[in-house]
Amino acid sequence: MKHLIILGDGMADHPIGRLGGKTLLEYTRPKYMNMLAKSGRTGKLITVPEGYSPGSEVANTAILGYDLDEVYEGRGPLEAASIGYDMQEDDLAMRCNIITIKDGEIKNHHGGHLTTEESDTLIAFLNEKLGNNRIRFITGIQYRHLLVIKGGNKNIVCAPPHDHPEEPWRPLLVKADNNDTAKTDENKNTDSAQPLQRLTAVETAELINRLILKSQELLESHPFNQGRKEKANSIWPWSGGYRPRMKTLQKMYPQIKNGSVISAVDLIRGIGKYAGLKNIVVDGMTGQADTNYEGKAQAAINALKEGDDFVFLHIEASDEAGHDGDLELKLRTIEDLDSRIIKPIYDEIMKWKGENVCIAILPDHPTPVEIRTHMNEPVPFLIWHKNIMPDNVHQYNEQSCVDGSYGLLRLSEFMHEFMAIDK
Repeated sequence: MKHLIILGDGMADHPIGRLGGKTLLEYTRPKYMNMLAKSGRTGKLITVPEGYSPGSEVANTAILGYDLDEVYEGRGPLEAASIGYDMQEDDLAMRCNIITIKDGEIKNHHGGHLTTEESDTLIAFLNEKLGNNRIRFITGIQYRHLLVIKGGNKNIVCAPPHDHPEEPWRPLLVKADNNDTAKTDENKNTDSAQPLQRLTAVETAELINRLILKSQELLESHPFNQGRKEKANSIWPWSGGYRPRMKTLQKMYPQIKNGSVISAVDLIRGIGKYAGLKNIVVDGMTGQADTNYEGKAQAAINALKEGDDFVFLHIEASDEAGHDGDLELKLRTIEDLDSRIIKPIYDEIMKWKGENVCIAILPDHPTPVEIRTHMNEPVPFLIWHKNIMPDNVHQYNEQSCVDGSYGLLRLSEFMHEFMAIDK
């Protein structure tokens, strides 16, 4: 049995008045998701452990079966792994967005949907002006980049910019985590008795805030932003951590011998790297609604054909539409996921003789278009393969899956159930 997870990031939503009180999944009635729900089994899944924010790095790591208390270090280290930066023991790696600030507020978390090429010019400029033997800016993908602080302290409180659209930015500047009782332990290298020369949490917060303010001065006057409606005029570092210590999926699940991850998003590819998965790059995948759906579907098919027994296929588009509050676009991303990802994969798999593939479909968290941020709520999931005994749920959505035969699963229970299907 081979296993394929198709994850529609942020796809789940709330009932919306404009849609007659239906969620987007109820309103669109996605043909293939509903067909697989009808002929498969369904349930709801808690993807965020108590005490954690509902970030994609948290939810996707939990979905893959990891205990966040043991492995979580934030987005920064995951994105460092994705772009090939080899973290050292004294590194603090932080996700570093380029965002738009206007009239004292965060207008968006993406700097006007920057391309990677556009961002690379800005990141190289910032590294030239602000980088030194302690500070380094590294280009990632689109608006998602990396800030590495040698000797930085991770015990700080940062505000994810996508959680605070249209809010004043100054109150959201970085602060030391004065409630963190573990900060004295973090000054030691876990691999040796020698202490690392780290900054204090207060010093780290002050350093990052100085970088934010200085970046605004530098980017505002950069030629790229002249005449631009949505200026890419500030960095926003957040979700920092040290080098993670994660077991590979092969060590956790003996059914997995070879696996791949397909995603346009750095942090997902970083999770995949630490999880022992190959990173498959698809031309034209963007992390937006214009991504190469057909190319990603074909890449998953090819990986399964060519020897992988586990594929994690991640689609970001619905999450971005949710953050932008764009109802029509999010509806379209769900329809595209159904018709341009799930349909070709299902049609291909049904042709295979003697090769069974178990498919799971789910989001990592809701990103409701009327709230524009992640919510910590259970998500609907379905599991299907040719020989599965179906339950009585006939549609895939937030409401119907409550009655699914899996009931309400928590965190790693999903992966354990999914991987237990091996015949």
